Formats: sequence, C-alpha cells, structure tokens
Amino acid sequence: MIAMPKAMNIKEILQSTAQILMPRTCPVCGKALDGGERYICRRCLMDMPRTMYEAVPLNNMAQRFVGAVPVERASAYFFYERNAPYSQILQDIKYRNVPDMGRWLARRYAESTADSGLWDGIDYLIPVPLHIGKLAKRGYNQALYIALGISDATQIPVYEAIDAVKGHATQTHKSAFERRQNTKGLYASIPEADETL
Repeated sequence: MIAMPKAMNIKEILQSTAQILMPRTCPVCGKALDGGERYICRRCLMDMPRTMYEAVPLNNMAQRFVGAVPVERASAYFFYERNAPYSQILQDIKYRNVPDMGRWLARRYAESTADSGLWDGIDYLIPVPLHIGKLAKRGYNQALYIALGISDATQIPVYEAIDAVKGHATQTHKSAFERRQNTKGLYASIPEADETL
C-alpha cells in the first residue's frame, strides 16, 4: 500500500510560502529555522550561556540588589553581554515586535527550573509596566509577556498591580545607581491591588 501525503490546508500553504519567500531566522546565528524550530535554532538553544542562578541563592544578580531593595531570590535565564550574538534575543523581544518569543523563552526557563525551588512561595507575578506613551509607541509590554510565559509553566497568576505614573528617559546606558535614581517615583500601586496584596 502506498501512503498518500495528507492534503495541506490554506494556513499550511501560506506558512510554507512565507517560509520560502521570507525564511524565519535565528536571531543569534542568523541561520534559517527549520520547520520544528521556534524563534531560536536548536544549536543556539543548546549553546545558550545559561546563568544557572536558580541553583545559587546569593548569586551575583541577587548581590547587586543588596541594599537597594529587599530580595529573596534573583535569577536570569542567560548572561547578557551588549552587542554579543545572544543580545539579539532581547533586542527582538523588546524592540523588534517579537514579544511572543519572550513568552516562549520564559515558559522554557520556568519549566527547566521547576524543581529548583525558584518559584516556591511566589503568590503573584507582577510585571513592571511601561508608561502609556512608551506602551503606545512599542505596542506591547515585554515584561507582561515574560510574566505570562512563567505563569504558563508555573500556574502562578499574573497580576498587573502597579502603574507607570510618569515617563522616563531610556535606561540603556545608565549605571545601576543612575537607573535607581531615574526610576524614583515612576511607579505606584493600583488602588485595587493594595486591597488584594
């Protein structure tokens, strides 16, 4: 008996045509993604410079917050180095209208750290909001997408409990001290959140 290929539906035909005309590429290495890859190629996912901070309670990231804000745990999926190939992931998520990649990566990270205790005792995921002007310009808040991805894996609810009450200049080239100074008075809790939290 000869197996016949299944008929493609319109969506599959359009996706295949788009992949030929404008192939999706890995933001890290620039190679075309194959049909089973989402956002980042397998090789770059395997080679990602993971922090493994979830296994070290008082890691370098947590130590940076000491004296600035109370912190119990701090972690990150991978190390960031400006202008390095992996920095393109964050550029895509934040500036190039690929927020779903942020959600996908956050879900992968939360799944990979599920047994580490990183998420234990967390009642809510509260994304840092964007000021209305920046949100209108960008069209989305990448922090919300990241929180949703973590929630997808952990079932911890996302709660938009704070509001950006005024805009601020970009923080991209500021030191940690300058960033703290730049964000004073920018955020306020939403009145309903005060009652819930």
